[in-house]
Amino acid sequence: MRKYYTRPCNFYYGVNAKRLIKSKRALPLAGNTNIAFDQLEVFKRVKNRKTTSVLHSLLEIKDIELEKRSIILKDLKTIISKRKKIANIDFKFPKIMGVLNMTPDSFSDGGFFLNKQKAYEQANLMIKSGASIIDIGGESTKPGSKTIDKKTEWQRIKKTIKIIKKNFPKTAVSLDTRKSPIMSKGIKIGVNIINDVSGLKFDKKSFKVITSKKIPFILNHMQGSPKSMQKKPYYTDALLDIYDFFEKKINSCLKKNYKKELIIVDPGIGFGKNLNHNLRIMSKISTFHSLGCPILIGTSRKRFIKHIVTKFDTPDRTGGTLASVLYGLLQGVQLFRIHNVKEINQGILVFNKILNTN
Repeated sequence: MRKYYTRPCNFYYGVNAKRLIKSKRALPLAGNTNIAFDQLEVFKRVKNRKTTSVLHSLLEIKDIELEKRSIILKDLKTIISKRKKIANIDFKFPKIMGVLNMTPDSFSDGGFFLNKQKAYEQANLMIKSGASIIDIGGESTKPGSKTIDKKTEWQRIKKTIKIIKKNFPKTAVSLDTRKSPIMSKGIKIGVNIINDVSGLKFDKKSFKVITSKKIPFILNHMQGSPKSMQKKPYYTDALLDIYDFFEKKINSCLKKNYKKELIIVDPGIGFGKNLNHNLRIMSKISTFHSLGCPILIGTSRKRFIKHIVTKFDTPDRTGGTLASVLYGLLQGVQLFRIHNVKEINQGILVFNKILNTN
């Protein structure tokens, strides 16, 4: 467990970002000159397990005590480094992952796309609406859901994966599964990315499958299992506890000669978190840039939106989803897992245009 954690903050965008980077008054975030920062928020875990934080300008770093400064400088090098392409996806601009749940019981679209033709039509619509990745899952992991057998899960998704790969060869396909046999079969028919919501904890063989095949994967965080994860989840500090989880898993991958450049991190909004946990993670999401991996968030239609808006809740929660996406965009998040691709892509395009206009 770390003592200090480094979060880039006080961001600038577009022309202003480029100008400040050129004059060396700010640094690029993840190698992207369209977003720059000139301050750091440094968190410190203290003995009573509470967290404190201090803001530092980049100019102040040289005057910080040696122990703290050495960690900040190491983190800073990682924060500004360019993220390499994953499955031919360039993270210089925000990307959308379209959700395709081929299940009867997913929390917002269960039963809609069980039929392979309907699933294909939905994938086609999402790709035409701007999705760079299609995330296909055959098992619901909503709160309270039960594990299904691997045969049923595979039967639901295999034909759809094949037809999408055949008709959209340039679109990356992500496989949303916790089971190593499903991962292996998916990789054989062309899946580009593995997305395991359990963070490779559900099936001990999953890590071996991913590392042996050197296939990119999304490192998710989930406390508990879908069946139990929302029963009084607890953290000493949700943000920093999840950071520690990511760092430990990434280091394990490095020891197995698996490159960090193949990992995307997802803090798992709503997976074993209450409203305060979700808000803590989202408000400080840029902390995860010091891991050196692209960041994905999946806030689409999530229940935390309902907990905030109460009587103003809607079935699709498009407004709340878009608000969380745009905040993530301001914090340099590179990838968004989305149900309503066209509407959210529209919001991103308009927001980015305004943000980057001088």
